[in-house]
Amino acid sequence: MHRRAFVHALGASLATGPWASRVVRSPRRLNRIGLELYSVRDAMGRDPERTLAAVRAMGYTDVELLWSFGNFGRTTEQVRAALDREGLRAPSAHVSPTVVLVGWERSLAIAQRLGHEYLIVPSFTPDTARSLDDWREWADRFNAAGAAARRAGIWLAFHNEADHMTPIDGTVPYDLFVERTDPSVVRHQLDVGNMVMGRGDPFAYLERYRDRYWSFHLKDVVKDRSRDTELGTGTLDFRRLLAGIPDIDHKPCYVEQEGVEHPLDSARRNYAFLKTLEF
Repeated sequence: MHRRAFVHALGASLATGPWASRVVRSPRRLNRIGLELYSVRDAMGRDPERTLAAVRAMGYTDVELLWSFGNFGRTTEQVRAALDREGLRAPSAHVSPTVVLVGWERSLAIAQRLGHEYLIVPSFTPDTARSLDDWREWADRFNAAGAAARRAGIWLAFHNEADHMTPIDGTVPYDLFVERTDPSVVRHQLDVGNMVMGRGDPFAYLERYRDRYWSFHLKDVVKDRSRDTELGTGTLDFRRLLAGIPDIDHKPCYVEQEGVEHPLDSARRNYAFLKTLEF
């Protein structure tokens, strides 16, 4: 038997023969860990450059920017320079929903200069998300804006909040929105903590919409679902979660913890938890 044929035969035997149950997949770890800058928004407001340097020193490689905070008073060029100086990547930014409606082409040009792959709307204003018809109209607008974004090499995406799970006329508006948006032009960011706090099951949603989620907020939640907490101290099984994300190496994963006394210290501990987590 030729060597190549022997190797192929051996591989097939290991996959299907009596040894198959003994073949163990090597554990994996996240190859890039990001931080949603809302987690350290007060420090960013005081000194963005020093805060970005501290975030990079912790080990984070990616950050998610906040256009809705005006990028903390810095111009596009200043933000780009600060990211480059620290060796940080910004695959995405959270933006106001009005950005989709006004000046969208200009926003896409800014996203290109900052190296974004995604512009992500975190939520809608309360007065534009009161009815299912509001959610339908937003989905249609996302489809149109998403098509323009794809022509610019950017993805438009949507992020879930806890209240998106509250039914309107017996229908969960978040479900309606995901199903009405076009997967060829609109993607979604799953905030697993918000999903739990909204009484949803992130594992069920990851299974249901596994091809729609291309970005993640990693957020742990206390037992009564009232607030978030540091990773590994709450109720979420992050090993199971990360193992269930297909092609995870190409999907940005950001730590986000919203209400803590010492955000930079918590960001450091959250990074340490993920850095050593095998899944």
